[in-house]
Amino acid sequence: MEVESRTGLIVKILGGFYYVTSDDEIIECRARGLFRKNRITPLVGDYCRIRITKEDSTVGYIEEILPRKNELLRPPVANVDQIIIVFSSRNPNPNVRLIDKFLLQNEFYGISSIICINKMDLDWEEGERLKSIYEKAGYDVLLTSSGEIESLAVLKDRLVNKMSAFAGPSGVGKSTLLNLIEKSLSLKTGEISEKLNRGKHTTRHVELFKLSIGGWVVDTAGFSSLDLEQITKSSLKDYFIEFSLHDDCRFSDCHHYREPGCQVKEMVQAGTISPERYASYLELYEILLSGGKI
Repeated sequence: MEVESRTGLIVKILGGFYYVTSDDEIIECRARGLFRKNRITPLVGDYCRIRITKEDSTVGYIEEILPRKNELLRPPVANVDQIIIVFSSRNPNPNVRLIDKFLLQNEFYGISSIICINKMDLDWEEGERLKSIYEKAGYDVLLTSSGEIESLAVLKDRLVNKMSAFAGPSGVGKSTLLNLIEKSLSLKTGEISEKLNRGKHTTRHVELFKLSIGGWVVDTAGFSSLDLEQITKSSLKDYFIEFSLHDDCRFSDCHHYREPGCQVKEMVQAGTISPERYASYLELYEILLSGGKI
């Protein structure tokens, strides 16, 4: 029996099977028992080496998981290039604290963030206010509206040849944006993962959708629960990226809280750092200080 080795990308895991795309084919694979023994769990988004036979190239075995650049727990996915954090200018109203929590998670995992303020036609002034806050912090902020197709061009360009995940609360227009960018998805609005549930009792799973412009989009149902448990009161400041640009405080271990000679607080007063972002930091810091979880 002639055996062939290939490199592929895991695009779906379902019922103990791993669906790997390789050379424009989807190959249903099993994983070697060695992975379980070594406590290695293959994830959607993993690049891998698979073994198939010439007699049946549609079935194979995963032989090796190639090195990951990152991995998320919720949803369980690897090698994400960027997360598009989608909020609306109104209906529902934007939650700045939740935006900041998404950014914290992305910074912790070393994943690039793009903030997309959608439904700009409902409240342009609020959208511009949010853009000012997060651009000042150093983030890429896009303004979109489903009624203005030209506003989607920049977002579409950001997705080319990237593995992207869309995150954000329900009702902000994630599915609508994706449908306009990639019409073949036909996602139902209000539920980015609806396409995956082809039957009433289908188990929820993570899947990669291939984009015709190049690149992949990750199903992001799991983003309803953020993974912030490893962020402590001592490390929190490290994930507010604008602080590091002005971290020349009197004390090297300054937490930018009530310490004297804090450069970050001075930059807030000068308007260099957004007061809204600093207020968010203080709120989260005090939760951690009291022993709570953010």
